Amino acid sequence: MDHPLFADRPEWVDVVPLQQYEGVTPLAPIFYTPAYKDATNYFRGIVKTGEKSARVLDLTENIIRQNPAHYSAWQYRYKTLMALGAPLDVELQLMDELAVKYLKTYQVWHHRRLLVQQTERPGPELEFIANALQIDTKNYHTWSYRQWILAHFNDDTVWSRELQFVESMLDNDVRNNSAWHHRFFVVFQSGVRKGDEARDEVVRRELTFVKAKIAIAPNNASAWNYLRGVLDHSKTPYSNLEVFVAPYSLPHSAQEDATPEDVIDLENLLPSPGAQLPCVAAIEFMADIYESREDPMKATELWKSLAHEYDTMRNKYWEYRIKEAILNVR
Repeated sequence: MDHPLFADRPEWVDVVPLQQYEGVTPLAPIFYTPAYKDATNYFRGIVKTGEKSARVLDLTENIIRQNPAHYSAWQYRYKTLMALGAPLDVELQLMDELAVKYLKTYQVWHHRRLLVQQTERPGPELEFIANALQIDTKNYHTWSYRQWILAHFNDDTVWSRELQFVESMLDNDVRNNSAWHHRFFVVFQSGVRKGDEARDEVVRRELTFVKAKIAIAPNNASAWNYLRGVLDHSKTPYSNLEVFVAPYSLPHSAQEDATPEDVIDLENLLPSPGAQLPCVAAIEFMADIYESREDPMKATELWKSLAHEYDTMRNKYWEYRIKEAILNVR
């Protein structure tokens, strides 16, 4: 059911609406709907007088539902809530609806952040975010908001189940790059780890975890990026993982006799028989190992295979790597 225009509501008769283009003839005016033009005209009117009242909340909600990216309406709504001492739990219930409806709108999440800073109740937010991520598992704003909740409140109650949460997300979709990024944030950027021994244990755990995920989906770039991130963060040489990576850089036919079928190395799981090999990320990884060993011939051989056979879309990049290696030798 359509709501009447604010110009037709008797309770708004005392407000003087302000036109957007008052006294101006724009070259290329934006053609708004009559309802949106009416609401924003009255919004400019109340901003001019500085009114903060219950009817302002009705007006700003009307505008937001028509244009959830109207940052001025969001800002004025928040100031009005604070001025009235309005119950923020009620506002959060409204946000439960709007945030799901407008997941990709930054202003929605910023407003929610301001509210939670006031309520100081992060617990329900984690559950809400988890539900929102079921709708869009890779939504940037939702993941960013979750990281803000964790970092801003930064206590055991918000961190305690986060690793379990992100593992469940990766179990559902091992290629979810947003979940991989979040895992790195949780494990290495939260600041909750203490001592070198604990750090080493964490690195070992993460390497075991990511290698198992690579074995499931060898051509998953997100997992390979995570592997590199763990090694770079811990300053672990890439060559330490040569035994694991090498089989993924070879076609199936080249490794049939490399390892007896009845030998299973749980630290270095082999790719499944149905895996698409060789894996581009593994070839690049092996080339980086050879380059670090100052063996440009082997590195160049691998880069050439990428440029001309396995990753021709990026052949210019691989040719650049080859050229740089040759120059460094000279």
